[in-house]
Amino acid sequence: MTRVLLAGESWSTTSVHTKGFDSFSTSVYEEGAGDFIAALERGGVEVDFMPNHVAANSFPFTAEELRSYDVVVLSDIGANTLLLPHRVFGQGLRTPDRLAVLADWVRAGGSLLMVGGYLSFQGIEAKANYRATALAAVLPVILEVGDDREETPQGVSPRRLTRHPAVAGVPQELPHILGYQRFRARPAAETLIAVDGHPLLVVGEAGAGRTAAFATDMGPHWLPAEFLAWDGFDALWQSLICWLAGKEQ
Repeated sequence: MTRVLLAGESWSTTSVHTKGFDSFSTSVYEEGAGDFIAALERGGVEVDFMPNHVAANSFPFTAEELRSYDVVVLSDIGANTLLLPHRVFGQGLRTPDRLAVLADWVRAGGSLLMVGGYLSFQGIEAKANYRATALAAVLPVILEVGDDREETPQGVSPRRLTRHPAVAGVPQELPHILGYQRFRARPAAETLIAVDGHPLLVVGEAGAGRTAAFATDMGPHWLPAEFLAWDGFDALWQSLICWLAGKEQ
């Protein structure tokens, strides 16, 4: 069975409510990976999910820990979350650079997928900040310097450009999306899906490993309800993960 480690895709929101003289605050915790995880599980893929606050201290520190997985997926998790666990930021202790460990694991034959979001690639106000990390060298794309978001509230429709095992079963026309990240495909990489002249899904190799970059969300808000209900949703993720794991049909 293919095993996937998914890190990220969680957040908490604190709101301040003011009613005349008085005010109070409320908070809510949310996760955005449900549709993605369900799509993979329907394809027989096992997914271990580490929300952001769990991944901060529990994401693997060694290649040995990573070897139990076929594919690692990072989605809406900034570089700082993996670079600054509590033992570094809170205790001032030396700790392996987990992004460098992950990059070396990929070059040795592992597989990596980064999925877009406000804290993916460069992200909002460039706060995801992967361009400056060791992981950037194994991504199949070249990241922009600053904030790389392309907000498209009017909706734009991606299109599959070519046939490839990573998009097996994916129709040529995809439902509209509400935003994505701008990046450039590396010369040796292949753009499989594009939107408005920009790469949306790029795949490539790094050493003995395989990598992919998907420029939009795996759920809301950039993926609207129509995309999540699309009958090609399962094929999109299942085919991509199977290809990354080297198990394409």
